Order: sequence, then structure tokens, then C-alpha cells
Amino acid sequence: MSAGPDAPPPEVIAAFGFGGTEIGPLTGGLINTTFVVREAGEPRAVVQRLHHVFGAAVNLDLEAVTAHLARRGLETPRLRRTRAGAAWVEVGGRIWRALSWVDGVAVHTIDDPALAEAGGELVGRFHRAVADLQHEYQFTRSGVHDTAAHLARLRQAMAQPIDGPPELRAILDEARAIAAAILDAAAALPPIGDLPKRHSHGDLKVSNLLFRGVPPTGVSLVDLDTLGLQTIAFELGDAMRSWCNPRGEDATKVRFDLAIFAAAMRGYRAVAGGLLAPAEWPAIVRGAETVCFELAARFCTDVFEDRYFGWDPARFPSRRAHDLVRAKSQLALGRDLGAQRQDALAIVLGT
Repeated sequence: MSAGPDAPPPEVIAAFGFGGTEIGPLTGGLINTTFVVREAGEPRAVVQRLHHVFGAAVNLDLEAVTAHLARRGLETPRLRRTRAGAAWVEVGGRIWRALSWVDGVAVHTIDDPALAEAGGELVGRFHRAVADLQHEYQFTRSGVHDTAAHLARLRQAMAQPIDGPPELRAILDEARAIAAAILDAAAALPPIGDLPKRHSHGDLKVSNLLFRGVPPTGVSLVDLDTLGLQTIAFELGDAMRSWCNPRGEDATKVRFDLAIFAAAMRGYRAVAGGLLAPAEWPAIVRGAETVCFELAARFCTDVFEDRYFGWDPARFPSRRAHDLVRAKSQLALGRDLGAQRQDALAIVLGT
């Protein structure tokens, strides 16, 4: 076995029977620490150390839902149990698990409507497959899209006294100004309304979709720790927030691309449009706008707290600096979608 210094501990490798394999980091995620297991150079499995926000029982939900997806003919990562039959391994108070490998390409931005349409079709297949799922989730994250709670936490964080060296005070002063703008923008949001909760992926950012081929075909959804029940406003709203920003989360000059949005909705409607009630379609637009400001609030809160989101040390001097750029980006994206709200509503309503 060859592995870097940040490889899974030997107890994890032994538990899953990965001796004699090559294990290296798989980058791109913001939460879990992920490694790819290769045999003769070919990827065979994924090993992950779960972030502390996820309880171990999330693995049982993943196992149940992906088994259902597989029975419906969908390609999906599957939980690999240990040689002793356990669903996870705990080492040093941290939860480790292994998943089967799915071949596909992950992208971090969408600048081609064909890719957005393929993504919409993939999510539509997923939603249609889980429409008859009977499962009680053993792990649920409380307050995931509790927008009011995220905004309240931001208010609390920005009210804390600033202490430290001049460079820290400077970035926190800027974060306070951004926080005030986020709170003002969120206060003007239109209500989403009362909607049914559906089995959902829970985090359909573009990098959680795998594609293959030319023209592209959506292959599989990954990062399945967020499975659960939620409204289509947040399920597809968060997806569109991510997909329709071709410049990515690390840019401050962003735009909500209506051509990408229309293609994604076209792909989704072709596969699963009949699942949604009439009131759910406009809620996708309101949900997308809400999630922009909600995520901006979460990134901005982490500028003050400096403890949650992963960050790129090759591009930014600190987590705070990276979070500040991402907070600005989401604020700008939400504002741009708000300016185009009527056009986006026309797309989902077919008018």
C-alpha cells in the first residue's frame, strides 16, 4: 500500500481489506475528507472520514436509499461494509466509511446548456426513482434550510467584539459590512409558501453530479450524506443556485444564467415534471433566491467563526479570506436572480 501522510489510519485500511492498494486524496469536497482506493492504477473504491456534523447512522440511510436506487436501475455509489460486516469504522472518535467507485466526471461549473439539461434529467430520474421510497431516516440534520436561524446566527457572529492583529480586524470589518448587506437582502425575499416534503438528495450543487460522454449524460449523484425529506424549493432551488452560476462560488463578479436555468428545467421536466404540483414550480425560483442569501450568511458566519467550511490554501491565505469571497459571491448571485425573477418565473411556468 502507498499513501500520503494524511491517509486513512491503518485500522481503517485493514477493516475494509484495502491492503496492497494505493490510496490517495480525492479533492474537491468542502466537508468530508475523501480518498480514492486504486488497484493497478484503476479506481475501485472511496474511503471517507465523515465531518463531525454527520452522525454514524447516516451510513444506514445511504445504504437503504442507494439499494432502492439500484433496484430502480440507477447507477449509484454503494456502501461497502467492513470484512466484519460493519457499516463504518470509528477510529479516534471519527467515523470512516467506504463506498463503491462510480466512473464519471465531476464539474465545478456549468457553462453549456447541454450539460445543464443532462443534469436536470439525472435529478429527474433520481426523484422519480425515490418517489415510492418507504424509509424512515435514522439521521437528519436539523435546521439545514432554516433560513431564519442562519440569519440569526450571522447577526450574533457579527455582533461579537473584534480583537486581534490589524489584518484580522480588517477582514472582520469587511465581513460585517457584507453581513449587513446579506441581512438587508434576505429581509426583502418573497415567501416560499407551504410545500410538501419529498425524498431528496439535499445538496445538488453541480460538483455532486457525475457525467459521461459527448454529448454529456448524467450518470450518478454523489455525496449522499444529505439524503432526507425536504421541499422542492430547497432541493432544486439550491441546485439552480449552483448550476446557473457559470463563474463559480469563488468569483465576486457572478450572474444567474437564465439559459442554463431553462435547459436544466427542460431536462428535469422531461423526466419528472409530472411529479410536481403546480405550486411547486414557482417555488423553485423563490427557493434559489433564498438559498443564495442563506449560503452567503453561512459563509459570512464562518468568516467570523473560522471553523466549518473547507478552503483552498493554494488560492487563499486563510479560511476567512476564502469564506469572505464566497459570501460576496452568493450575495451578488442572489441579487442578480432577484433582478431577473420575473423572467425565471416565466421559464418554470412555461409562459
